[in-house]
Parts: sequence; C-alpha cells; structure tokens
Amino acid sequence: MKALGIAATGMLAQQTNVDVIANNIANANTTGFKSGRAAFQDLIYQNLDSAGTITSDAGTERPVGTDIGLGVQAVGVIRHNTQGGLIQTENQLDMAIDGRGYFIVNRPDGSQAFTRAGSFQVSSVGQIVALNGYEVEPAIVVPDLTRQVEINQFGVVMAFIENDPNPVELGQLSMAMFLNEAGLKPIGDNLYEQTTASGDPVESIPGDPGVGIVRQGYLESSNVNIIQQITDLISAQRAYEMNSKAIETADQMMTTTNQIR
Repeated sequence: MKALGIAATGMLAQQTNVDVIANNIANANTTGFKSGRAAFQDLIYQNLDSAGTITSDAGTERPVGTDIGLGVQAVGVIRHNTQGGLIQTENQLDMAIDGRGYFIVNRPDGSQAFTRAGSFQVSSVGQIVALNGYEVEPAIVVPDLTRQVEINQFGVVMAFIENDPNPVELGQLSMAMFLNEAGLKPIGDNLYEQTTASGDPVESIPGDPGVGIVRQGYLESSNVNIIQQITDLISAQRAYEMNSKAIETADQMMTTTNQIR
C-alpha cells in the first residue's frame, strides 16, 4: 500500500504552502514586499498497465492505462511582482517606484542589491542611504545647510541650500530592470540579488520606456491581499487534514489486513 507515502508527501507539500502563506501574512505591512505562492508538481507515476495494450485475441486494445501517482513535491515559490499601493508619507526622502524597476544599493562588500523599498535617509556624511546603511546608487550627497530636497519623477535630486531660491542638482537616481524579475533571490532586509535565472540588471533612468517613475513623499505598500491569504490558509489546512486522514485510513486498512486469520 503506497497511500502512506503518498499522503506523507501531501502533508510535506502543504506544510511548505503554509510556510509561504505565513510569510506573506507576516509581511503584510512591509514596505515594497511582494507576496509569494508555492508551486507544486506531481511525482513520477508507477505504470501497472499501459494504454493501448492488447486485451484479447481479437485485437482489442486497452483504452486507458493504470498509472498510480506517487505523490507531490514543492518545486518553487512564485513571487507576484504586481504593483503595491502608494502611501503618502510627506517624508522628502521617501520614494516609491510607480511601475517596474528597482532601486540599486551598494553593499559593503562591493556588490549590488536591489529593492523596491524607498525608505531612504541621510547618513552622518550627508549621503542618501537605505535604512540598513547601504549607499544608494549613484552616490548622492546632500550638502550642509540644505533646507529642502526635491526629487522629480525622473529621479533627479535637487537641494535648496540656505536661502538660495535656486536649487542645486545633486544627481539622478538609477533603476535596474530584469528580464525575469521572478528569478531574483530575496535575501532579507527588503533586498534582492541577481541570479542566473533573473539575468543581468539593465541600468535605466526613471521615466525611460517601460521603466517606472519616482514618486517623492510616497512609499509602496506590500501587495499582500490579506483576505486571499486567509482563504488560502484555510484551504491549505483542510488539505493537510485530508492527507493526515488518508494516512490514518491506510493504517487502519493495513491493521485490518494483518488481523485476518
């Protein structure tokens, strides 16, 4: 009886499903978070009888085969890269991407990471950095005595210094585009790394064709749909319970068989 092993794979798969859903719910208020969905595949089948085999001397053929599945396995977590809602914060260094693209940050080891979370601040030396201290690419330093910073939709950063009515242009933010956004590797801290699946980043300027624009004073909220996640959680729980019940039933059948004299 293979039901024990088959149902066990179903329980493991639904455990993965619940883990993904729990992570979505936990990050419902995380800036720029993209929800995920567990993807599954059926396992290899055991062929007991093949379709098309001869069933009589008259040459009749079996119309269907007997293929017994051996369960299910999780094959990946698909990330939904849909746009999250924009929330106004009035913070002059908060930026949201309206459209596609990722902000680029430079890590201490010299590598780059990518993020949709535009909660930026100014470091002790005036440089615009992410909340974990990573420098935003390209390096932009806000001068002393700056009373206001303005960032237009094309990512151009301008500073009004002291009483000068004319702004000083400090630089222009860059964005990264990927052929396969779903292939990016999440590494925590609202950051992603490029992988061979995502392809190399294509550096672009906000407002370029197909590239998002920058909204100053806004943050992109998570795209998690709480109602959908609760529904998925209930469905996963029921599937887990049914697999557990299948194991109990298979065990009872085996016990009954062993008790036959």
